[in-house]
Amino acid sequence: MNAIWNLIIDPVPTPGDWNMAVDEYLFRSLADALDTFVRFYRWERPTASLGFGQTTSRVIDLDFCRSHGVDVVRRPTGGKLVLHHREITYAVVSSDVEAFTATLGGSYKLISRGLVNGLERLGLRAALAAQTPPDYVKGIMPCFSQPAENEIEIDGRKIIGSAQKRVGNRFLQHGSIPLEGDVGLLGPVARWTDKAPRLRMTSLSEALGRPVGYEEAAEALAAGLAGQWGITFRPRTFGPEDRAAIEALRIRKYATDAWTFEGRES
Repeated sequence: MNAIWNLIIDPVPTPGDWNMAVDEYLFRSLADALDTFVRFYRWERPTASLGFGQTTSRVIDLDFCRSHGVDVVRRPTGGKLVLHHREITYAVVSSDVEAFTATLGGSYKLISRGLVNGLERLGLRAALAAQTPPDYVKGIMPCFSQPAENEIEIDGRKIIGSAQKRVGNRFLQHGSIPLEGDVGLLGPVARWTDKAPRLRMTSLSEALGRPVGYEEAAEALAAGLAGQWGITFRPRTFGPEDRAAIEALRIRKYATDAWTFEGRES
């Protein structure tokens, strides 16, 4: 009998602090038994997300964000600055080491392969990047400036940027997949100047040469992940108790300046 995973496709865009609280709630909810959640979601407003260990003042122009309606959140995962806007975001949350291996690198690569399968269902030829450029590792450039090892690219341009948090056998991996390009907003948010290297990124609509909507992308990516592991999805929704716990986590952590700008829980 095939394994059954939980599938959540959020029907409407939601605020960034809620999105991060949901992902962490799913991570915390993992029991000792093997369990996996796959979630797709969108963002209510343009939102810049910082990696867990990033210094706010080095990587983001807060004055620009505040004056141009760009929200700011800090992720529980690592990685670099991402501007979430006109995109589909995925999250895979699991304690199943049999399916994903017990290492960050192993699970990351497997998930990337599943996402490549999903892109192929849309008609795209994507591949895993072979290596991480040294200047990307040491620099403060945004996530979509260049593909890193095992991230997904199309003709050398990044199409999916991902980050992972792991504690023991439990992990959360989430990532950004642009539906449309938005370099014009990313530049000033990330203090990106005209003299900086050109961003090596693309979007689903640009790569396919036609508009791609959230529902179409979610269906293809879910099918790609299901095909990678040969699993069946069970639709999952949040009940009142779930939503109350998520809201409490949002207020306690992700809506606070202490977490967002300093990376500490109040």
